[in-house]
Amino acid sequence: METETLAQIKSLKAKMSLSVIGQGPVIDRILIALLTDGNLLLEGLPGLAKTRAVKSLATYLHCKLSRIQFTPDLLPSDITGTEIYQPDSEEKFLFQPGPIFSNLVLADEINRAPAKVQAALLEAMEERQVSVAGKTYKMAPLFMVLATQNPIEQEGTYPLPEAQLDRFVMKVLITYPSVDAEKDILRMLRAERKGEKQTFEPIPQEVIFRARSEINSVTISEAAEQYIVDLINATRYPEMYGDNLKHWIQYGASPRGTISLERCAKVVAWLDGRDYLSPDDIRAIAHDVLRHRLVLSYLANAERITADQVIDEVLKNVLVA
Repeated sequence: METETLAQIKSLKAKMSLSVIGQGPVIDRILIALLTDGNLLLEGLPGLAKTRAVKSLATYLHCKLSRIQFTPDLLPSDITGTEIYQPDSEEKFLFQPGPIFSNLVLADEINRAPAKVQAALLEAMEERQVSVAGKTYKMAPLFMVLATQNPIEQEGTYPLPEAQLDRFVMKVLITYPSVDAEKDILRMLRAERKGEKQTFEPIPQEVIFRARSEINSVTISEAAEQYIVDLINATRYPEMYGDNLKHWIQYGASPRGTISLERCAKVVAWLDGRDYLSPDDIRAIAHDVLRHRLVLSYLANAERITADQVIDEVLKNVLVA
């Protein structure tokens, strides 16, 4: 049954689809991450509308967007902010908030900054707060980090540590649009250059909080719950599910992966207008939730086996109880 809140979320998706053509699954994943109160990692080649997708969300949702271009010379204080000495003030040191203090934070090319800068995001992403000079500063109630990275240009990059990867509720792979979609992109950009861009009233943040409340009411059966746990256990004990998985997986998903899989699957069910979770909802989101949480073996890498192929094998071998 479609509620008024669900209708507003679908309207937000429709508006985003008008400016990000041919990337419907990406828009779906961005909204799912937003509704789970999680953070999202977008990976794709340059020019595939990663940044545009994030900006379109900020355009049609009444919120503040900060964009941080990650570079090798970036400092942690460039993200979190710093204390500034004010000799004429009663408080000699005043905190100047950094760009992390926003509703949506676009961390562009996150793997181009060194580990110390990447780690500056950890507390904000997980604890929703930043500590500077012994003081703690809370993030806004609506807060989300959307990070992008380029999978091909690895020179001068710093791979994200596993601890940080695990804090992203999903990792979404962005591919080329279809031929028809690319024609529509050209037409849309020509119309924008002529000043024909459509404008819409952004939806208020309260809609997101109401949606999250409704999603919390989505029920999950014991069988669906067991299915989630079995999928995660198959990544931890692959030898129980066939020789292929045994040779491909070195380390499996953490309990955070279990939690994320349930949360995202509940959003998928709610977006479909249902108040209960089905195994299809779990399978629909499994690749995005798990692909960055698996550490593949040397043999898998040598055979060019991808994380998605491993997840395919897991889904094929794990049955619903």
